[in-house]
Amino acid sequence: MTTVTIAGVPGLPEVTAGTDLAELLAAAVPDLADGDILVVTSKIVSKAEGRLAEADSREQAIDQEMVRLVAQRGPARIVETRHGLVLAAAGVDNSNTPPGTVILLPEDPDASARRLRKDVAERRGVRIGVIVTDTLGRPWRMGQTDAAIGAAGVLTAQDLRGLTDTYGNPLEVTLTAVADELAGAADLVKGKLTGVPVAVVRGLSALVTDEDGPGAAALIRPSEEDMFRYGSADVPLARRTVREFADRPVDAGAVRRAIDAAFTAPAPHHSVPWRFAVLESAASRQELLDAMLRAWQDDLAADGKGSDEIARRVRRGDVLRRAPLIIVPCLVTEAAHAYPDARRSAAERAMFLVAMGAGVQNLLVSLAAQGLGSCWVSSTLFCREVAVSALRLPADWEPMGAVGVGWPAAPPPPRPDRDSSGLVRYL
Repeated sequence: MTTVTIAGVPGLPEVTAGTDLAELLAAAVPDLADGDILVVTSKIVSKAEGRLAEADSREQAIDQEMVRLVAQRGPARIVETRHGLVLAAAGVDNSNTPPGTVILLPEDPDASARRLRKDVAERRGVRIGVIVTDTLGRPWRMGQTDAAIGAAGVLTAQDLRGLTDTYGNPLEVTLTAVADELAGAADLVKGKLTGVPVAVVRGLSALVTDEDGPGAAALIRPSEEDMFRYGSADVPLARRTVREFADRPVDAGAVRRAIDAAFTAPAPHHSVPWRFAVLESAASRQELLDAMLRAWQDDLAADGKGSDEIARRVRRGDVLRRAPLIIVPCLVTEAAHAYPDARRSAAERAMFLVAMGAGVQNLLVSLAAQGLGSCWVSSTLFCREVAVSALRLPADWEPMGAVGVGWPAAPPPPRPDRDSSGLVRYL
């Protein structure tokens, strides 16, 4: 049986900019031994490193430290910092700090842990690990717990994938966040109100490594592997036009969920004006695209375009042929009110067209939030009768373009900045 002890380090003096934290801890833990792990609250690391900033408000400091707003409810903000951490208020702390100042997270928590480990080891001649912690919430759990934001000389994660349990079942996804477990356990003796910012974990020397290791940064999930990448503030921006798709089948469940999202859009007269033709089979897609191609070629020839020009345009319009699934959104206006004059009739139809755009936007955003790429092209608008015939749709279904759907072949390029200052008028 392994015996583990976790002891707080009380009586530390106030840490200020320039405090030699290694000297302070070496003196405060006279029995520090090989295999011990120092768990240090990030606030005293930040204070020692002079990470106090003047700010008119905490919100101003959060704006400066964040790189992405993940979610917001009232004044509370969950953000991503430039470290890659996702946490409340970017880790900005305005407690126990002079008026007009706030404490920021360490510039590089892993580097802070490496320096502290090296300096303590030089003073005491011991082989130890160091973890720098901060408080994080959990999306599906009430309350907060401490987690590792910096680490050195500690096994941060224990990979059990490929091993078998006591029944011989292979472990497929078990990757234990050891550094986070140590951070949470140490907080039980540090606490938030006791003024004990450091704890010593003893009895887990097998987790202490000779090298500094990859640090706590290794625990930050890469964005491409993050199934919950999009916070509420990110979802509208997740939609991007994708024209190149990977050779990978599209999950029918994801498509159904996206269509369900489309039906939540606002519509006139409490109606349901959206219909969707989902072309899952290669045969249905080819029948539609071949019919539209013939109609397009006829239109271009009627416009006086030569064979070379027609061929060039056709090649450029092959995006839907590269999509593993096509959705044709259609408008049904059976709920429209009839008016005796053209002005009101046009306005009535415009309401339904606006609702159609809202429904398709919901569809595209939902697809993007599930990791799927899409492109909404106007093709069927130019040959509605052809599309209705090829797909054998009801006569009152009006095709409103076509949406190519699939897994993106590559990450989209950064979204270009757009200056809206001349496009918005505030009255």
